[in-house]
Amino acid sequence: MKRFVVIGLGNFGFAAAETLSTSGHDVIVVDTDEEVVDRIAPIVARAVVGDGTDMTTLQRVGAADADVGVISTGDDITASILATMALHDLSVKSVYVKVVSREHDRVMQRLGVTETIFPERDTANALATRLSGTALLNYVRLGKGLSIQEMAVPDSWSGQTIRDLKLRQYYDITIVALHDMLADVIVPSPNPDYTLKDSDTLLVAGNDEALAKAAQLK
Repeated sequence: MKRFVVIGLGNFGFAAAETLSTSGHDVIVVDTDEEVVDRIAPIVARAVVGDGTDMTTLQRVGAADADVGVISTGDDITASILATMALHDLSVKSVYVKVVSREHDRVMQRLGVTETIFPERDTANALATRLSGTALLNYVRLGKGLSIQEMAVPDSWSGQTIRDLKLRQYYDITIVALHDMLADVIVPSPNPDYTLKDSDTLLVAGNDEALAKAAQLK
């Protein structure tokens, strides 16, 4: 179990705190809005009305012992900067920050955060990727240049085994899981001697360029 401190309880921060808590982690939340703090209090380990940019407040709630910080202060870029600096001063090694613009992203990267999250951009990119690839069913960004995509089995792959396709050698992608749509069964790390059917879908991982090429296969 890890300890997380979530600063800012907008839609993103609230959802992150709720999911982390229901996953069994120790979650501390800090926000200036008493109403939203009261709403999440029954879900998390500790919910505090306070200033998430103030190091004294963060020390008092136990943020110094947190493994990970999540900062979601909406459009208040100054608050996200100050909260990040406070967590760094408290030696919280992993800090994730929701950003609202490219400029905001650049500033947080300069501060050395672990990762920035730009929900609007990432959602738009995922939608655009899905719409531009005829074989693509779903898309999840893992990090810079890396993602997992769900794709239909191209006609040229149907009837062949996973081993015969040599996907890592020829396409630089890896099958993470297979969904047998007819049986409605998901198989993680499928047997390489499994013969693909046109009714299957594949969860594949790789860099964006390799996945884009795979998505265009017929």
